[in-house]
Amino acid sequence: MIDDDDGVRDSLAFLLDCSDIATRTYESAVEFIAALPVERGCIITDVRMPEMSGIELLSRLRALNVTDPVIVITGHADVPMAIQALHAGVSDFIEKPFSDEAILLAVRSALAKLESRSEMESERADIDRRLKSLSGREGEVMEGLVEGKANKVIAYDLDISARTVEVYRANVMTKMGARTLSELVRMVMISRLT
Repeated sequence: MIDDDDGVRDSLAFLLDCSDIATRTYESAVEFIAALPVERGCIITDVRMPEMSGIELLSRLRALNVTDPVIVITGHADVPMAIQALHAGVSDFIEKPFSDEAILLAVRSALAKLESRSEMESERADIDRRLKSLSGREGEVMEGLVEGKANKVIAYDLDISARTVEVYRANVMTKMGARTLSELVRMVMISRLT
């Protein structure tokens, strides 16, 4: 939570703590950047602050490859500012004064998206690890399978026997932990997401 107003910062931290949401507070965006936490979470920032505004903070976070969700709060909202914040990738834009329910809903929603993204990143890393365990030939056979080619076509393309393709196919399925061809295709598609 980043806000130069002690009262706002303290009351919001109290609300979040009472709702079992661990909170750290910072008086300025500069202080936050200097102490940039390594654990992931939801960042709540005011827009108007001395030294570095909340919008400038968003740009700085993106430059540092910090992808945590950001909720922008402001007492001086206008449409161009909201559009600028949304283009900068904020998770939510909330005007002061806001209700406890509104901020808690925004934070919980941002944290749920973060958790979902973390689970997807973990699954992708696991799939990438499995893909790296494949030999060159196993990778070639897997590519043929993912393209929907029959064993005989893969054998012809790779200039090997259909029986050899079957052996490589079994190895691919085992190493990838895939029970079905559709499961294998799903894994490869997840790996290729950018």
